[in-house]
Amino acid sequence: MNEPLTCLHTEAMTAEREWTVDDVPALSAAVSLPEPVPAADRVSRRIRRYYQLQCRSFLRYCEKALLPQAAAEVRAALEASQPLPRFQAELTYQVTYNSGGLWSLRTQSRESGPGWGTVLLRRGDTWDLAAGYPVPLADFFPRRSGWRRRLIALAEEEVRHREAAGVSRYREGVHRLLRRQFNPENFYLTAEGLAFFYPMYAIAPAAEGVPTFLMPWEEVRREE
Repeated sequence: MNEPLTCLHTEAMTAEREWTVDDVPALSAAVSLPEPVPAADRVSRRIRRYYQLQCRSFLRYCEKALLPQAAAEVRAALEASQPLPRFQAELTYQVTYNSGGLWSLRTQSRESGPGWGTVLLRRGDTWDLAAGYPVPLADFFPRRSGWRRRLIALAEEEVRHREAAGVSRYREGVHRLLRRQFNPENFYLTAEGLAFFYPMYAIAPAAEGVPTFLMPWEEVRREE
C-alpha cells in the first residue's frame, strides 16, 4: 500500500494565448499553475486535473468576457487612427505551505488595459494530501472556538492599527464590511500562520489591492 503524501513536488504548467483583430494583437493571456511531478498517485492526478481545468476555464473567460471588450477598443482605435491599445490577462500562483500532509497556495489573476485599470482576483486552496481534497477553514480551529468571530476581530484590530499608522486606507464603514464581506473560502496557510483575505474593492479602494490579514499559529490553536 502506498504511503500517504506528506508534501507535494510541483512544477509550473504554463500556457499562452493571443487574440487578434484584423491581424492586430488585441488581448494576450498567460497562465502559470502548479502541476504535480510526478503525478504517479491518485491524489497527485486529482490535483493536476483540478489546475488543468482552472487553466482552461481562465482562458475561456478571457475569450468570452475580455476579448469582446478589447476587440471593440482596438477597432475604435483603428477607425480613429489612434495609438493601438493592448490588453493583458495573467493567472499565476505561489505555494505558501507544503508540510505535514498539507499543501496550500494562492492563485491570482490580473487584468490590465487602457480604461480597465488593473483588476486582481485572488483565491486560496489548501489540500489534505492524504485525503486528496481541500480542507475547510473551520478544520484548523478547535471546536466551538468562535473562529469566524476571532478572525474578524483580528482584522478589525489590524485595520485600526494600519489606519492609525497611515499605511492603509479603507472604505467608509469598513468594520461592517469586514463582517459582511468575510468569506471562509478566502484563506491559505503560511509558515507563520493562517492568512485570510478580502476581494479587491470589498473593504478598501483599488490602491490597497487584496487586503490580507494573518493569524499566527499560536492564536489559531488557542482554545476559547
